[in-house]
Amino acid sequence: MRKIGLIGGMSWYSTRTYYEHINRLVQARLGPGSSASMVIESLDFAQLSRLSSAEEWARAAKVLAGAAKRLEKAGATAILIGANSMHKVYAEVASAVDVPIIHIAECVAERMAGAGVKKAALIGTRNVMLESFYRQKLIARDIELLPPELPFVETLDRIIYDELLLGKVTRQAERELKTILTNLEQDGAEAVVLGCTELEMVVDVDANVLPIYDCTRIHAEAAVDWMLADA
Repeated sequence: MRKIGLIGGMSWYSTRTYYEHINRLVQARLGPGSSASMVIESLDFAQLSRLSSAEEWARAAKVLAGAAKRLEKAGATAILIGANSMHKVYAEVASAVDVPIIHIAECVAERMAGAGVKKAALIGTRNVMLESFYRQKLIARDIELLPPELPFVETLDRIIYDELLLGKVTRQAERELKTILTNLEQDGAEAVVLGCTELEMVVDVDANVLPIYDCTRIHAEAAVDWMLADA
């Protein structure tokens, strides 16, 4: 089994979810006694939250690049960045190491293209929804994305940062997400990308009005495919 590295801590709920998904998948493929060969570099999310200026993002790139180097030195043969938003600095982090960094949006785009999805919606934090770094990967696979609607952006950003990142799950948030998903279906979306790990806390991925592409599950599956490629 190849060793995988995870840059985590953004938030620690996300890191826990990755760890659980990866180990369950390894166990399912290799047997009940198996667990993942994995090393985690857990960062302090308080230093990486709600970044906006170019200087802040440049600092984040250096922090993540340093984490990637430490994971490589610890024996990781490939690395995951355990946060959708931090893929904004993917290129800078990838250039800092010699091992591959598995891009979350590329994994999602490949899965959706394989399923024949032509029109989708992306939901997540403000920068994931409004900036191009994530959307470009999907558009490159000829997947048309609905334009982000500002009221939805504001609602999602508030729920994610003020509630989910604190481990708080409310009925109100569940209702708001259900309304957003229903509206996206009415707008013509064939599927929805959960571009934030914590959103699975308030979205029923397996029973919804639309097919839900859970970025974290898909990313974890890609990681396990890599880990067990030589098995």
